[in-house]
This record gives sequence, C-alpha cells and structure tokens, in this order.
Amino acid sequence: MVGIVIVSHSSKVAEGIREIAQQMAKDVNIIAAGGTEDNKIGTDVMKIQAAISEANTGNGVLIMVDLGSAVLSAETALEFLDEEVRPDVRIADAPIVEGSIVAAVQASTGATLEEVLQTAKGVYTLRKV
Repeated sequence: MVGIVIVSHSSKVAEGIREIAQQMAKDVNIIAAGGTEDNKIGTDVMKIQAAISEANTGNGVLIMVDLGSAVLSAETALEFLDEEVRPDVRIADAPIVEGSIVAAVQASTGATLEEVLQTAKGVYTLRKV
C-alpha cells in the first residue's frame, strides 16, 4: 500500500491532518512530519527523510506539503534518499488537508502511487460551497 507523509510547518497541523486521514483509511501508513526537530514552526529535512523511510512499505510514498518552503525541504530530503527509493516518492501539488484525506482513501484501495498522486491533485476542483 502507498504510504503518505504529511509535511507542515506546524507539528500540530501535520498530526491533526494525519489523525483525520487515518480515520478514513486505517490501514494506510500515514506519517506526520511537521515542525522542526525542537517542535518549533518550520520544516526539518532529516525529519522528512525519516518519515519517508517509515512510510515506505514498498509501494511508494506520497508527500503532502503545506507551503512552498515545505516543498523545498521535501525535495532536499529526496536528494538524500537512496537512488533505488527516490523514484518511488512523489510530492503532490495539492491542498494539504483535502489532498491528504482523498490520497489516504485512494491508497487504502491498493491503488498505485501514480493513481494516489492523481487523486490528491484532483481536489483542486473540489468545491466546498
């Protein structure tokens, strides 16, 4: 099953999103990688890299991010991964809350990494009102 890493500048935000997504997809390996190592606002490359390793069960990992600098941190974390693992990790250009939830549900069906990524990206057209 595809694993999911949630990267937010806030550990509380990342954990809250993980909690909601996990309720929707109990069997999916969802890891929160929010905040810095000392629990301040920001992102931590090593924390993200560890989360990717923890989320990876062999079917790929989708990374959900909140802001632009989270993307930069996630991209840097990817550079430190083994070359064999790197192709099986994607960063989603999608809203972090809705994207994480639909990605988790899609992953729970046994979908491929590319299918989970496309589902997360599809929430751009999701209307709330």
